Amino acid sequence: MFNKSLVVISVIVLGAVFFIACAPAAAPVAEVEEATMANFSGDVLIDGSSTVYPITVAVAEEFSVVQPDVRVSVGLSGTGGGFKKFCIGETDISDASRPIKDSEKEICAQNKIEWTEFLVALDGLTVMVNPENDWLTKLSPEQLGQILGTNSTIVKWSDIDPSFPNENITFFIPDPDSGTRDYMIEVVEDFVGDEDLRQDENTTFSSDDNVLLDGIANELYSFGFFGYAYYINNTDKVRAVSVVNEAGVAILPSDATVQDGSYNPLARPLFIYANNASASTKPQVAEFLKYYISEDGASFIMSDVGYSMPPDGTYETLNDNLTILLAK
Repeated sequence: MFNKSLVVISVIVLGAVFFIACAPAAAPVAEVEEATMANFSGDVLIDGSSTVYPITVAVAEEFSVVQPDVRVSVGLSGTGGGFKKFCIGETDISDASRPIKDSEKEICAQNKIEWTEFLVALDGLTVMVNPENDWLTKLSPEQLGQILGTNSTIVKWSDIDPSFPNENITFFIPDPDSGTRDYMIEVVEDFVGDEDLRQDENTTFSSDDNVLLDGIANELYSFGFFGYAYYINNTDKVRAVSVVNEAGVAILPSDATVQDGSYNPLARPLFIYANNASASTKPQVAEFLKYYISEDGASFIMSDVGYSMPPDGTYETLNDNLTILLAK
């Protein structure tokens, strides 16, 4: 289980670029290469997605061995909460379980924050119930939308199927700052048309997946969802529900089904966003980003934290694009 509290870890290195947005002038490559030979100090400030949080923390822990004088602070305020800080220049890196929104891009632009997007992992958004729930084994995306949509009339388990218990469902759902919630809203809207998720007295909201996990684990008639890593590291506390894919097959999330695309429509990309000015002017930020996509970084710890690597060649492309960014 991962703690919500701010994690402060000594670390440093430089990163990978998947998408470059208005990249400003960067330090010459020769200067960066020289910097990698030295020990650095200073801060790297990160906040955002609770889903990406385990990856970033694990990378930071590994790198703290290499650069113990750099302090990396990893916050946990949700994707939207992270972008609120990032787009006014309060953080160097923002963890995100969805792409940056147009409205967030506008705020960044207003504050002259130029950024670079890094695709770092794939996740299978996991639908969860209490392990003692022996009646729900699978759901179609349409049923998922009918259960979670803002216009849902489902209150009891028996509203889903008359053979299910005549008991109220207790929902545990990510809060409005969560990118995981945003992704589920897109799925719900695609299949049933609702533009938001349910909000009622039986629903608990949080941007911290640990809160959702504990709620589902301790409530027999619970229902919720969050990132795959929180499930795979707590299979004794919660149970995943199969989701029927576009081929009509009920699929559970796994590294294989996320990577091969069969766990649709709930497989999704995970990102980090870097402040271009921070990467260009703060050697410790540049080094942390570089380490993040190195063979000793995210790819080294990915299976341990429970996520999947992006398609082959992605990290190589990120490295190439980063070199271009820093050479400008």
